[in-house]
Amino acid sequence: MTGSADSGPMSLSLGLLGYGAWGRNVARVAASTPGARLVAVADLDEARRAEAAARHAGIEVFRDDVALLNHPGLDAVLIATHAASHAQLVVRAAERRLHVFVEKPLGLNPEEARRAAAATSEFDLRLQVGHLLRYHPAVEVLLDVARRELGTLRCVACQRLNFGAVRKDENVLFSLGPHDLSLMLALFGCMPETVTAQGAAFVRPGVEDLAFVTLRFPGGGIGQMHLSWLDPHKVRRVTVVGEEGMAVFDDMEPREKVRVYDQAVVPPDPWVYGENLSLRYGEIRIPPCSPQEPLAAELAHFVRCVAEGATPRTSAEEGVRVVEILDAAQRSLRRSGVPQEI
Repeated sequence: MTGSADSGPMSLSLGLLGYGAWGRNVARVAASTPGARLVAVADLDEARRAEAAARHAGIEVFRDDVALLNHPGLDAVLIATHAASHAQLVVRAAERRLHVFVEKPLGLNPEEARRAAAATSEFDLRLQVGHLLRYHPAVEVLLDVARRELGTLRCVACQRLNFGAVRKDENVLFSLGPHDLSLMLALFGCMPETVTAQGAAFVRPGVEDLAFVTLRFPGGGIGQMHLSWLDPHKVRRVTVVGEEGMAVFDDMEPREKVRVYDQAVVPPDPWVYGENLSLRYGEIRIPPCSPQEPLAAELAHFVRCVAEGATPRTSAEEGVRVVEILDAAQRSLRRSGVPQEI
């Protein structure tokens, strides 16, 4: 890694591809991430390039990925371009021996996702996929609660709704689904066996803006996702139901983002004749959560993984798994909800 008198001897030099709405956030956080410095930005739009240069004094600005990836001082690249370009840009960055942080999804089909993962693996490079929810401090609390208190999981239900612009090159599955799928993989600890999806493209033909997805996991657990760009309310909620209790993560809550419910269905004692099921209603607990910005935690994790040679939490392997599930959901969607094996 490169360094300077200002940034220290182990400062990771970062280049950013894409300075759109989310790319601006990535640039803002990257510029203040300990152990790293933002040195270059590339975007096809002239106005965006001018904005980047004005906001980040001292950076170099390029028009395209070719110019940025040829920058001799880079250690890693952050990719925040449109989804259809992700996999190809990961491969190009790997060919330049650059570590890569890429926004979700890793690709729009399993083949290109696997190709991107293989390219970084070939040169022993770190590849971290931007499944942002996994770096949310409140989600870390939720995962800890699930492991310690909820017992065997029965259902994970995710709602990701909003009223917003419909994408052109990715539908609601690929745009919103990766976050919740990454979380489900962490909660259940395995891949689903089958996926069923139904939805509709009301605004742009062929680009679904509404989807309902059901995943069945080994052992009988069920995952559900309700994804929509056509809802009057912004909802970011995950409900986890286990044999021993329940928990809810609600990202729209300003402070109390996780609630733990000491509630469960108590099965009858097989030795007591005539005993029925009973419901346990216990306390509701609100565990403390760090206020750290998830994107700041995500990029700090990437910098540490590069510095230490560690595998990122949302690795290339996970990125491929998520795309494989999305692809199965897409096939089910096209077949009016016929279940698809993973």
